[in-house]
Amino acid sequence: MNFHKQPTTFVDQVNIKVQDIGRSLQFYRDVIGFEVLERSDYKAKLTTDGKNVLLSIEQPNNVVPKKRRTTGLYHFALLLPKRSDLANTVRHFVKIGLQFGSADHLVSEALYLSDPDGNGIEIYIDRDPSEWSWNNNEVDMTTDPLDFSNLLAERQQEVWGGLPADTVMGHIHLQVSELEKAEEFYIKGLGFEVVNRYGTQALFISHNNYHHHIALNTWAGIGVPTPPLNSVGLKSFSIILPDEKTRNNVVSKLKNIGATVTEDEGTFITYDPSGNCINLDINSL
Repeated sequence: MNFHKQPTTFVDQVNIKVQDIGRSLQFYRDVIGFEVLERSDYKAKLTTDGKNVLLSIEQPNNVVPKKRRTTGLYHFALLLPKRSDLANTVRHFVKIGLQFGSADHLVSEALYLSDPDGNGIEIYIDRDPSEWSWNNNEVDMTTDPLDFSNLLAERQQEVWGGLPADTVMGHIHLQVSELEKAEEFYIKGLGFEVVNRYGTQALFISHNNYHHHIALNTWAGIGVPTPPLNSVGLKSFSIILPDEKTRNNVVSKLKNIGATVTEDEGTFITYDPSGNCINLDINSL
């Protein structure tokens, strides 16, 4: 099953704020491998297929550096189509001397790094869902060392040439101020399901039995504030709903739990209890 297409609800475009648009563009193009789809003095839209925007970056007026103990982005996660793509990414990072983290999560194999402003990034591939282990409706995930020898034994079909065209935004991981309120918003409001509870400080949620489309944590501290609007970090992200009927139902559920939903020329916007901004979009296919 494809967990990032209709009829699944999934995360799509992520919009972040940076301190220096030129520096960030160079990083996201030369290090991560995006193509620039549109560019203005203080904004840019990035793509992998030349058509769809996966990431937008913006330099706000009077921008301030990312603050550590606030809500917002922990990381966004780019899902590559093949394991050999991840192996090629490792070779590319090593070639340019980039430091990065890594992990084997049982359901996936992942690399971790940050952009020049501290915005977290994961680049990963999924193991086949037939290899995922489920117990009592929760998927088994852990953080084991990545087996680089095994990964790099993947046959190198071509040299690294940037992100593959069919890369998708696999998931987003958010810092929240309180897990209980966040769970109500994302489960009762947006309609996701809990697929893993990582102790009392992190929650993994998804639709249609993916290992997670969204993760939520309080690792920055319970009750941490929302960052200033001109701070580096997350501006917003999009959730793609299957159709207009589903979106109307989600809007109704969000309002029933006290969340605010605004509409502006067909764009529906809501905020989770920690101030993370979400665009409620529908699948255009």
